[in-house]
Parts: sequence; structure tokens; C-alpha cells
Amino acid sequence: MPFAIPFPDLSPELFAIEIGSFRFALRWYALAYIAGLLAGWWLIVQAVKRPALWPGDSAPMQPAQVEGLLTAVVLGVILGGRLGYVLFYQPGYYLQNPAEILMVWQGGMAFHGGLIGVAVAAFIFCRMNKVPPLQVADAMSMVVPIGLGLGRLSNFINGELWGRPTDVSWGVIFPGPAAQDCPGPVGIVATELGQMCARHPSQLYQVALEGLVLGAVMLWLAWRRGWLKTPGALTGMFFTIYGLARFAVEFVRQPDAQFVGPENPIGFAIALSPSVGLTMGQLLSLPMIALGLWLVASRRRGAA
Repeated sequence: MPFAIPFPDLSPELFAIEIGSFRFALRWYALAYIAGLLAGWWLIVQAVKRPALWPGDSAPMQPAQVEGLLTAVVLGVILGGRLGYVLFYQPGYYLQNPAEILMVWQGGMAFHGGLIGVAVAAFIFCRMNKVPPLQVADAMSMVVPIGLGLGRLSNFINGELWGRPTDVSWGVIFPGPAAQDCPGPVGIVATELGQMCARHPSQLYQVALEGLVLGAVMLWLAWRRGWLKTPGALTGMFFTIYGLARFAVEFVRQPDAQFVGPENPIGFAIALSPSVGLTMGQLLSLPMIALGLWLVASRRRGAA
């Protein structure tokens, strides 16, 4: 039997306060959103305070305007993330249960939907404040990996969005009946509690790729290589690297349960065979990669 790592004793709640029948709990996932947004706001403020980073040595907006951008981003993340999940992953269910669309506390957010929501909200902000959209997009691309990394780390702490069954030595035994439902012999390990299912800790792969690697590249290009002087180029690089990272991780990430069936055991959104196909995450990443490559090529060529 292969070796696997037991899931650590982690609570999804940082702390909880109970007063009578009222209970308030601060969850790691909510803290990740708050920390990511605040860290992003701070970094953008520092960037606009350095005009030399921007085209013509002129920042696209004043530091005080970044607070308004933060408000727009929060609305875009929540509305776009939720509507993206509804439309991309479970349209049939929510068409029959429309009242549950607004029940965000029950879970269900999609990054690609959140990205679209943020783009729309930021564009409206730019039009209202008469600031250049591409430069604002570059500023946001520089800081988004912070929230991505913290969010994926919270997914791991919550024991959710795990990977497919695996025999690798760093496979993790996630708790819960869904995580323990191994469809075949792959990932089955012997423990003191009997045979259990080990899975790829794909959340941690995403922390490394979408958070640490992508974040390091974005900050290096923005602060050390002068890419903020070429509007749109940094945004293109963000789309390209994130799309490639997400596409790669999807090979070991467990797709959403609604795509899994007897003839589609892996859960492909487009299945060419029971073992070959594309997941919804991969399908949504392909246009991101194409747009990113086009932005980088066109903007950098124009700056040459």
C-alpha cells in the first residue's frame, strides 16, 4: 500500500463568538478575501505614489482614488464570482431554484466569473473617474495573485476543492465522504482506521503557481522591469501565466461533482473518452491564455 499524509487538524474558523443564540465566526476564507483586498489596495497605493513606474512618468490616478477602485473590485468579485458559478457550473440547478442564486453563504464562487465581474466593475470605475483602463488593469494584475494564493490556502484549510485520487507519497487523506469516495484502486491506502482515499493537494499546487510564482513574476516585471510603462502588457502576462497554471493543475484537480457520471467518471466538461477530455476550468482558461498572449505580443511590439 502507498504512503499518504493524514489531513491536519485544522478548523475552517479562525475564531467564533457566541452570545446566547447568536454566533459569529470568522472563517479563514473570509479572512483571505479581506487580507488579499487590503494588501492589494496598499500595493497599488504605493505604485501610484511612484510616477516613474508609469508611462510618461505620470501615475494613472491619485492614491485617494484607489479606495474607490477597491469598492468596485469588492462588488465585482462577489457578484461576478457568484454569477459565474451559477452560469458556468450549475445553470440547470439554479434555473430551477432561482431564489438560491443570492445565497452566497452556502458556497459556490467561480474565479473566472469573479474576473469578469472585476473587469466590468473596474471599467465602470475608469469611465466614472476618467482614468486609463489598461493602466488600472495592470495595477490590479500586479496584486491579484495575493488574493489567489490566500484563497487557495483557505480552500486547503477548509478541506475542499481537493485533487483527484493519487498514489504519490505526498497525497493527502482529506476528510468527508465525498473526498473518501475513490472510484477505483488509485489512491487507496491502509491506515489505522482501515482503507482510505488519498488525493492530490491541488489547492497547494495552486498556492505555489497562482500565488507565489505568478505574484513574484508580476511584481518583478512591474517594479524591476518597467512593464507598467507599457499599458496592457502586464495584464496580458497575468492572463497567460494564470491560464497556463490553472490549465496544468486541472489535470490533477477533481472537477465539480455535477460533471461526473457513469460515462464520465473523471468529470470532463467535454469528454472525448472516459479518460480524455477537457474540464470546465481548462475550457475557461483557454481564452484567457489566447487573450494574454495577444496582449503581450501586441503591446510589447508597440513599445519596441
